Amino acid sequence: MKDAYSNLLVKTSLAPTAARTASANGTAVDRAEDSSMYQDCLIVIQAGVVTDGTHTFEVQDSDDNSSWAAVADTYLQGSEPAVTSSTDDTVYEIGYKGLKRYVRVITTVSGSPATGGLYAALVVLSNPRVAPVVRN
Repeated sequence: MKDAYSNLLVKTSLAPTAARTASANGTAVDRAEDSSMYQDCLIVIQAGVVTDGTHTFEVQDSDDNSSWAAVADTYLQGSEPAVTSSTDDTVYEIGYKGLKRYVRVITTVSGSPATGGLYAALVVLSNPRVAPVVRN
């Protein structure tokens, strides 16, 4: 089965809630979900309207879903964005080539924004060892 529906699974790390004015840690995404052990990840950051502040994104990984660290640039394809009002309304993509089981996206907000920014971060898991993927 080589179709996208059978081989991709999209998970939310940072949900598109109300505009963010403070830093936030995204939800962990398990690359071994349903015993599939996805071999590849694509981080998709959808930046909507950002009115003020700088919203800097970072991809983190973990072996145990407890101890988190920033992913070294060696294991990333593309760069982690710092989104402002002049770079909003954009989709950013970052490839993850690391070997850790868990990944997440965090955002660090600076500049004391009054209204902040609206955005989401998704993790697209692909190339599972077991396909088709299980959807909940």
